[in-house]
Amino acid sequence: MMDNTVITSILSMAGLGLFFASVLALVSQKLKVKEDPRIERIEEALPGVNCGVCGFANCRQYAEALAKEEISPNQCKAGGEEVISRLSGILNVKIEKKIDQIAVLHCGADESGRKKKAIYTGVKTCLAAHNTFGGEVLCEYGCLGYADCMRACPFGAIRMVRGLPKIDKDKCTTCGKCVASCPRNLITLEKIDSGNLIYVACSNPDKGPETRKVCSVGCIACGICQKLTGGIFYVENNLARVRYDKAKNIANTEEVINKCPTKCIVNV
Repeated sequence: MMDNTVITSILSMAGLGLFFASVLALVSQKLKVKEDPRIERIEEALPGVNCGVCGFANCRQYAEALAKEEISPNQCKAGGEEVISRLSGILNVKIEKKIDQIAVLHCGADESGRKKKAIYTGVKTCLAAHNTFGGEVLCEYGCLGYADCMRACPFGAIRMVRGLPKIDKDKCTTCGKCVASCPRNLITLEKIDSGNLIYVACSNPDKGPETRKVCSVGCIACGICQKLTGGIFYVENNLARVRYDKAKNIANTEEVINKCPTKCIVNV
């Protein structure tokens, strides 16, 4: 039989455990911080994709920050105007619309325009090809066409057309995942403060003749766009560039596009 001392010890320990558990439960209830009831409503209003565009790891953290008024409701680009409108109602604040942005690809060479230096048989990703002597594309600055950016986009805003990414401005939330996925840094996020965005679909900084050798649609730094726009387009390091903050002032957009000899100036 079990000794009475042992039984007493077991019962004492059980009693102490129950006592301290009860104390902890009471203290927990007393010290419990009441959660802002708006957090749940805010989280329900958010799209729930946890894309990180707002600067937080997930929608829950963003909802908590909104309830504390630490950040503006217009940071949720994934939800668009509809979500922002719902958030403004929950938080009872007036929200100014942000200037629209879109991801743009600074390369215009599709499968038919790419000059090749070899046959690439490795892993069919841009990162793998880039790290394997640049894959098969002769231009060291051109799109490799293996759709890393399309797979990285959580919103279906990118599709591949003849081996070249096409970005849907209505679906693009400028989350930046496509930017991070491109091993050649060909995608940037640019502001659209008017109906259209005009930009240079090339990233090759080589001199014109060298660019011609590797790509038929690359910028040759002829300077025509600079002359036609009074310097809003400008040539730097053998590559035409545009001052995006002044691009809306270009009145002759079609002329600039049509007179580019390699057709590397395009608009969204």
